[in-house]
Amino acid sequence: MPPIILLATNFVCLFMSLPWNEPFTLQLSCEPIAHLDTQFSISNMPTWPNAQGLNLLKKQQPVAQISTPEFVCQDMLAPSDNYYEQIINKHAQIPTRANSWHDLFNGLVWLQYPKTKKLLNKLHVDDIEQFGLSPRTPQRNHITHFDECGVLLLIEGDKGKSVTGLLTEHKWYEALHNARNAWGISVHARMFGHANYEMLLDPFIGLTGKWLAIEVENGFSLLSIAQQNAEVDERLSAAITNTELFKQPKPLFPLPLLGLPGWSELNQEPQFYLNREYFRPKRPSK
Repeated sequence: MPPIILLATNFVCLFMSLPWNEPFTLQLSCEPIAHLDTQFSISNMPTWPNAQGLNLLKKQQPVAQISTPEFVCQDMLAPSDNYYEQIINKHAQIPTRANSWHDLFNGLVWLQYPKTKKLLNKLHVDDIEQFGLSPRTPQRNHITHFDECGVLLLIEGDKGKSVTGLLTEHKWYEALHNARNAWGISVHARMFGHANYEMLLDPFIGLTGKWLAIEVENGFSLLSIAQQNAEVDERLSAAITNTELFKQPKPLFPLPLLGLPGWSELNQEPQFYLNREYFRPKRPSK
């Protein structure tokens, strides 16, 4: 065999032998990725969990008051005119593509916050029944944005409230660098958006989420992860319902994800926060 072909063959074999979860395991220094691994041991799974694997993970979860719909391989679903959200609502089935990071992360969010995910699904379907599939309502656009890019800031105590006040004003340096010690103590950041989970596998300057603050009880950080998830799920779903959050014109605030303490090694240096193309100042009010 000519040397060039041998080299190419070896490269293909090497590529095929890489573990499926390598992009995930390479990012375990990123706090939200590590948080998922603590719960679901993705880095130890020999094969893609896919729909069947997600259903097995569901059985291992603590029994919740709100059950998670069944995950079903998208290729196994019968042809239907129903939209994705309608399938979940009518059949209690979550269409899941094989070997898809996007769908895997979506499933893992379902397993953590089933009550909120069911609520978002119902709001979608209610709007579809009232206004039709197209054009999409502003509420459905807001829900989708949160579902794909949402970040929960869980506030434990008054110091956490001051941090979110700074974030609202885009005072990034003060909120993310000067108040660094508050993160993980007074402010607990949790990823909700499954699209941003996927993008954190290959992070880039410009990666931005949309945050929503939820107050939690003092002592939240002392709870088990399962207890934390249950409290957040209950409080988040109640907040969305009670405030009709996604009917508001601008319900969410931008958050440069790589600036969050523990989410990127880039932000160890204070100069990182001086990039005004990424950490953009707040626009003057009109």
